[in-house]
This record gives sequence, C-alpha cells and structure tokens, in this order.
Amino acid sequence: MNDGLRLVHVPGNRITVVEPATGVELFAYVHRPEAAWEAPKPYLHPVRTLAGDVVTGYRPDDHRWHKGLSLTASHLSGANLWGGNTYVHGKGYLELPELVGSMAHVGFDEISADGERAVIAERLTWHPHSGELWAEEARRIEVHDVDPASGSWALTWTSAVTNRRDEPLRFGSPTTAGREASGYTGLFWRGSHAFRGGRIIGPAGEGPDLMGTQAPWLALTGEHDGADGPATVVVAHAPENDHAGVRGTHPAHWFVRNDPFAGIAPSWAFHDELELAPGDALTRRYRVVVAAGAWRREQIAAHLEAHPW
Repeated sequence: MNDGLRLVHVPGNRITVVEPATGVELFAYVHRPEAAWEAPKPYLHPVRTLAGDVVTGYRPDDHRWHKGLSLTASHLSGANLWGGNTYVHGKGYLELPELVGSMAHVGFDEISADGERAVIAERLTWHPHSGELWAEEARRIEVHDVDPASGSWALTWTSAVTNRRDEPLRFGSPTTAGREASGYTGLFWRGSHAFRGGRIIGPAGEGPDLMGTQAPWLALTGEHDGADGPATVVVAHAPENDHAGVRGTHPAHWFVRNDPFAGIAPSWAFHDELELAPGDALTRRYRVVVAAGAWRREQIAAHLEAHPW
C-alpha cells in the first residue's frame, strides 16, 4: 500500500503526479501551448515506472511532434491535428502548415488526489489551422492501482469528443489516405528509446505482424540504458470500446511499431474512416499499465483480469 498520491499543479503549465513512498514523479500532464507546427495539444511526459525509468519519448529527432502519451487526429476532415508533415496519397508526406491544427486546453473540472487515486478532468477544444471550433472534448485521466509489489501502476484515459460543426467530422489516418500500415489516430503512446526493437505482445501472438489486428490489449517491453532493467507498457480497451466489430459501431485496430520507433495506438480509423455526425460524441476509454520488468503474456493477462474495469 502507498501513503497516497500527491498532485503538484503549476497553473498554465503542468500537473505532476507523485508516488510518495518512492518520491517518483509518475508523470507530468503538460497543458501549456507549444509550437504550432507540432499541432499543440496536452500530453503526458515524462511517464515513469515506479523505479523512475522513463517510458515515453518527447520531440524525438525522427518526429518532433511525438510527445509522450497524447490524443491525436492525424487526418480529420482534411486537417492534421497530429503535427508535422501531412500524408497525401501519391505524393507522400508534405510540409503543409496550413493544414496543421490544435487541441486547446480550456479548463479543469477536477484536479484531486484521494488516497490511492488521482484525477485530472479537463475540457478542451479542437481547431483546424484557421481557428474555427470543430469539436469539444471532455477528458478524464485517473491514476490508480499503484502496486509496489508488482512494480506497476495504471491510468485510465477517457475522452468524449463532440462534433461542433454543422457537417460530419471524418476521422481518418495515413492508411485511409492510401499509405499501408500507418493507421495511427486517437490515443498514441510514443515509447522512449528503450522500447525500440522491443517485444510486441498481444493476447494471441507476438511481433510486428500485430499491426492492424484487433485484440482487447497490446503491450511492448523494452530495456533501459543504464537502468539495469526492462519495463513493460500495456494499452487496453475498456469493455464498451468496439475493438472487434461486434457491437455495431466503428471497430478499432492496433497501430504498433518497434522499429524505427516504438509506439502503440488503438486506432479510431485504421482501415476505414470514422464519421461523427454534428452534435454526436465519440467516447472511448483506455487503460495504460506501466510496469517495471519484462512481463510475459500470461502475466499481463492475469494482471488485467485481477484489475477489472
């Protein structure tokens, strides 16, 4: 048991969540404005294990707009809220700053820590480059299940995105635009350098071939330089998310890589666009488990089963 999570809030900048038994800052939730070319949006970085090892990357040399754990929209009705270059079919990635939008922090509805749980509830707005209001988002991040015995902790990320346009919002990805195996959009974890070449694990298989598949969870393990130990990051769907096409809504598929960089995204629009009608809300909930050690498939499955939604 821990002595209670602590929050440190620097208004206009970040909220840091601290595990008091070890003094480790589990993550910083950064909500300050940043470079327009990188599609400004709030994000979590650095995210750490209970041992203090960093599992997120920030502005890496290959993709400066990759920032820790964030919510993205790589192709949204012709806009790019992912950041950087925009994929155009037949032309590749092009520098089109007039397409790069943003997700803006509006305010917090709750910032609290009560014993073994911490909560950050935020309101955001989504905008194309020209600044119009396209969507409003209600976001809730909950930190829980801090367990020194297993060396793990978890967060639950819930986002409800409401279309405020007079026409449908179309969520897509580079794959829906014509590029194979690049279906990233939605929640995205960019792994630190430790996870490059790491082990990709799913409930029924392993390896890069899990790209574009469907499953309730996916994980990556990595080995830290200088830390004498590996780490594991697990991303899991909540039961109400449609990850198999069985509930009649738009099914999700996994974007995952361990080369040339490590990343996981339970994509909203991997193979096909998702259309959100005016006034409708897209709601998704995910769990991210951060653990010290290289967890095996059976260990991941047992942990998720022991910590139900």
